[in-house]
Formats: sequence, structure tokens, C-alpha cells
Amino acid sequence: MDIVIAGDGEVGLHLAEALVRSNHNITIVDPHEELLKLVESHSDLMTITGDSTSTSVLQRANVKKADLVISVVHDEHINLLTGILAKKLGAKKVIARVNTMENLSPEVWRMYQDLGIDGLLSPEDIAAQEITSLLKQNASLETYDFSGGKLQLFMVKLESGAEILGKTVEEVDAQYQHIDFRVAAIHRRQNTFIPQGDDIFQIGDMVYVVTKPHAIKDIIRLSGKKQISIHNVMIVGGGRVGRITAKRLEKDLNIKILEKSKDRCMELTNYLSDALVVNADARNLDLLEDEGIKDMDAFIAVTDNTETNILTCLQAKSFGVKKTIALVENIDYIDISQNIGIDSIINKKLIAASYMVKYTLGAKVSSLKCLSGIDADIVEFEVRAGAAVTRKPIGQLQMPDDAIICGITRDGDSYIATEDFQIETDDHVVVLALPSGIPAVERLFY
Repeated sequence: MDIVIAGDGEVGLHLAEALVRSNHNITIVDPHEELLKLVESHSDLMTITGDSTSTSVLQRANVKKADLVISVVHDEHINLLTGILAKKLGAKKVIARVNTMENLSPEVWRMYQDLGIDGLLSPEDIAAQEITSLLKQNASLETYDFSGGKLQLFMVKLESGAEILGKTVEEVDAQYQHIDFRVAAIHRRQNTFIPQGDDIFQIGDMVYVVTKPHAIKDIIRLSGKKQISIHNVMIVGGGRVGRITAKRLEKDLNIKILEKSKDRCMELTNYLSDALVVNADARNLDLLEDEGIKDMDAFIAVTDNTETNILTCLQAKSFGVKKTIALVENIDYIDISQNIGIDSIINKKLIAASYMVKYTLGAKVSSLKCLSGIDADIVEFEVRAGAAVTRKPIGQLQMPDDAIICGITRDGDSYIATEDFQIETDDHVVVLALPSGIPAVERLFY
């Protein structure tokens, strides 16, 4: 595909890097000349310096022949105008990043569709959704729903008391065949792999499982984890992610939000109805104690500073908080953050990539999730009539070694993938794949 990305920093660059690996032709439009020179010196990406709301700049980027235009500038007004202009100039599909919740309302979304926008992305809104899910399934370090919750991705770190330690994948499948789950991937010592039958589970493994919702309690037990009750939650950072998260949780939980900007605290007080807003700097340990950190069940750090989020989560752990979630914008820090004790990581670049990449696949995709801390995607395909995946049972398909079919939903029912299962037209199929496996998987579903 010919793809044009309008950005003004790291999100646009991360998207370009994620997409160029799939052999798309990428052009980046960015106002920062020095940044683009650096990009050109380290990649084969085409770059154009300029404002993406300029028709002459968009014409230089050849948007009239673009299959997809993605605008992820921090200013949503630029993104919306870029998308509208690009569509008028001939782009087949346009996606715009937005920041305000108003723009995601059904009424406003319909207006933007009439103007030519094909999709709206709010990483902050999706981040708040993920945080809410992580608090509900708090034994998991990462979770994601497919087919309206009929299947779930569940990631757990194996503790010393895990029942499956020292057993092979094949032994676990045989011993616990009454539990509806499939091990999709294992992340061990900075290496991610699709497990084979003779691979042995080890302490510290991060195990990605696709399961039916009713089996989650059993998965938690097998991993040596425990689901905890969460009532008191402290949120550090009153920016978009913190504000949306607090709004979603304040009716059900006791929320205390710490924000060091007085002006932003006033805005939060007007926006939130039940949450307690405190004007404070969470890096102050004495202050955290004064604000009752020891009584908190969960601690969420979502400031604009990655280092602050990591450090305050570690401080919360030292005070005995059971569940910590950090917004980590530097992707290189994700693996380190998980290994030093932070439970769950949120990254807006990966959120944006998850949303955008599905538009670049030839096969029909319902949802796609770029997993945190590992170089893998989990994709929900809609099966087209005549697709190669419908011609043989799963065990006879020529699946690449770096991909695995995990689960299927059909007519409202969900199934865990087995060797003899026959996929049919209109099924929704969940597949986990490393980047090298995506092209081969896509061909099976095209």
C-alpha cells in the first residue's frame, strides 16, 4: 500500500517503522526538518518537510494515489483538516487522531464521516479503556477482548507457586484439557516465541493465553496469581489519560487523583463529580504517605513523564500497593519496567499502531492489538468466502512457525482452536503472530 503519515514526533515515526516492516511504501510529512533528516539517514522512508494542512505539501506527498493517509499530529484540528483535504485530493482512506471526547460521540463522528474521514483515533481514550480492563482483571498484566468478550487475551507472569512450572506445553494441554484456553506465546528473557509441545514453562515467564471468560479463574490459579479486590485507587497525572480514567471509574471506586498543576486541578474539579482531586507532586514520598498510599489497592501513574511514572509506581509497590499501572512512552523502557516490578504498562504509540495497522492488511480485520513489551500482534480476522483457511482443518493448514491460531467465534459461540477444527466463512478467528509471520497469515485469510 501507499501510505502517507502526517506527524510531529514519535507517534508518527513509530507508526512508520511498524508499517514499513510489512513492505508498504511510506511517506512521512512532518514540520521538523532536522528530525526528518535523522529519519532519512537511518531508513528508506520518504520524507517531506511541511505543514500537512497545506494542499501543496499534500500534493508533493502524492496523496491522490495514497491508499491510506494517517494524521497523528498532537493538534486534533490539524489532523481533521489534513484528513478532509487528503480525501478531497483523492486519498482512498483517511484516519485522524483526536484528543477531545466530544469528537468521539456518535453525532460528531457521523459529521466527520460526511466530510470524508474514515476513522478517528484517540490513544488517550483507548488507554483509559485498557486501564479499566486491567483493574477488572487485575491478575493479568495485559488483557484484551475479542468478539465482544467471547474470547479474551490474558497475559500472566508465572510466579513460584504456579502449578504449571516445570511442565511442557503438551503436558499442560493434556492435564488441563477441561479448561478452555490455548497458550499463544511466551516472553522469556527479552525473547518472544510461539511455544511448541516440548517447551517447558519456567518461573518468570510472561505467558500469553487466549481463553473463554469463564476459564479465567482457572488460568489465574495455574499461574500462581490471585485476583484481588480493588476499591481504593490513586491516579497520578491529571492529563487526558488520567482525566478520562478517573471519569470512568469514579462511580464504582474510591478515586483520588494527584496533579501538580493548580490550573489543571481546577479543571479536574469541574469535570469530575465523585473523585477527590489533590494538588500535589507525587514524587514526594512524605506526601504520598499523607495521602494514604498504604491504603490503596491500585496505583496508576499517567503523567507526561515516563521516568516519573516508573519511579512513582515503584514507590507505590514499596508501600505495599498490589496493582500498579504506568504510562511508559519510551518503548525501550517497557521490558525493563515489567522486569523491575511494575505490573502493567500502557503505551500510546502501541495503541495508535494497533488501531492503524489493521487498515493496512489485505484480509478483513475486526481488531488488532500490538502487544506491550513484545514484538507481536494479535489479530481478529473475519473469514471471507473462499479464503485458504477454510479449505482444511487447522492442523493441516500451512501456518508459519511464528504464528498460531488461538480461537474462533461463530454465530455467537466461541471455540478454542484445535488441530481438527474446521474454520468456515464468516467465522472470526484470533491469531497471534510475530512480525515475520503476518504476510503468510494474511494470505490464508485473503
